[in-house]
Amino acid sequence: MEDTELLLNVVDVEATCWQGQPPPGAVSEIIEIGLTVVDLRARERVGRHRVLVRPTRSRVSAFCTELTGLTQDEVDTGVSFAEACRWLATEHRAGARPWASWGDYDRNQFTRQCQATGVTYPFGHRHTNAKKVFTEAHHLPKRPGMAGALRLAGLPLEGRHHSGEDDAWNIAALVVRLLQQGAWPGPTTGT
Repeated sequence: MEDTELLLNVVDVEATCWQGQPPPGAVSEIIEIGLTVVDLRARERVGRHRVLVRPTRSRVSAFCTELTGLTQDEVDTGVSFAEACRWLATEHRAGARPWASWGDYDRNQFTRQCQATGVTYPFGHRHTNAKKVFTEAHHLPKRPGMAGALRLAGLPLEGRHHSGEDDAWNIAALVVRLLQQGAWPGPTTGT
């Protein structure tokens, strides 16, 4: 198996958000990308990464800071969205490696933002909705949030909830647990 089959990128993004409607002209933009690399054969988390992204069509609200811990001054030090997508493509082989997120929000946010800005979508087509896999593996009637899934799996919430870096790390722990249970889809669940 090639590297692209042995490693999985687990991605979680944080984006500008508001309590209620966005201000006139503002749109939700990615301000943090958290990425944890999972070695599918070893069934362990092997890399933890974070990149801050500078928004250009919105600002970080007080509500967003309270939720994510990120401030406008902090994200102003980040890279452009185009640079962040290049980082994913070059440093993490995002176009070739399979990837996962908790739900479809992250995938949809990247799709929307790439279309709106003309930036090349960095990921390939092999996306797994880890929330859906977890829900089916545990025969749950409803899809839980990440924190609830960690509780159900008997795993601790490490770090701050709604931090892209910490959430990617925690989602990856759930992926590892699903791998150990033989519930993660694909040919890479064997040893």
